[in-house]
Amino acid sequence: MTGAGGAVLAVDAGPNPWFSSSWVVDNWSVIMPLLEQHVRLTLVSVAIGTLLAFPLTLLARRSRYLAAPVLGLSTLIYTIPSLAMFAFLSPYTGLTERTVIVGLVLYSLVVLVRNFLAGLQAVPDEVREAARGMGYGSARLLFTVEVPLALPSIIAGLRIATVSTIALVTVGVLVGQGGLGQIIIVNGFSANYYRPPIVFGTLACVLLALVADQLLALTERVLSPWNRTRAAA
Repeated sequence: MTGAGGAVLAVDAGPNPWFSSSWVVDNWSVIMPLLEQHVRLTLVSVAIGTLLAFPLTLLARRSRYLAAPVLGLSTLIYTIPSLAMFAFLSPYTGLTERTVIVGLVLYSLVVLVRNFLAGLQAVPDEVREAARGMGYGSARLLFTVEVPLALPSIIAGLRIATVSTIALVTVGVLVGQGGLGQIIIVNGFSANYYRPPIVFGTLACVLLALVADQLLALTERVLSPWNRTRAAA
């Protein structure tokens, strides 16, 4: 079977193993830019999602009448299929990374807002009252008392959002900006189900998710040493 211009597809040039180190070596110059794009899309999407989720969380915490619309809207957005989401966004943002980032940010909000809100709501009222009695204002109370105590829930939300975003980046192949998804879909499934890129791309996504998850877990341990002391006790 030949491709465009008569080029022989990799699947026709030899066997179709589950993994091929020679394929990885031969395509390393293509793999690295796609891996970098995957990491970049994940970091940018989660960072923007966090910046949007925090004020939405404070808004939802302020009133139970606001909590339902905020949580409901973020949940509704999460139910939109990625294909429909990208199809809706692409006329405005084009077939660019911006389309993928906007979609991933919207998908991350449901996880981030819910976990941020759960963490802040779990802070004991007596702790807040004690801080106010010591003269803490609203901003100081939030950032020096409530956020540190809510950190386990906040980091848990970031871990879930990051891992799910790493998986969803691959769907960006629909607009030609899918990071490792380009390897899995274009070089694998579209090339008559050639296995090496499918397996490599999948394993790379899993490894990337595991590394990101453990880095965030380590970040929590560094930022909240009192939790380590409590666990040791």
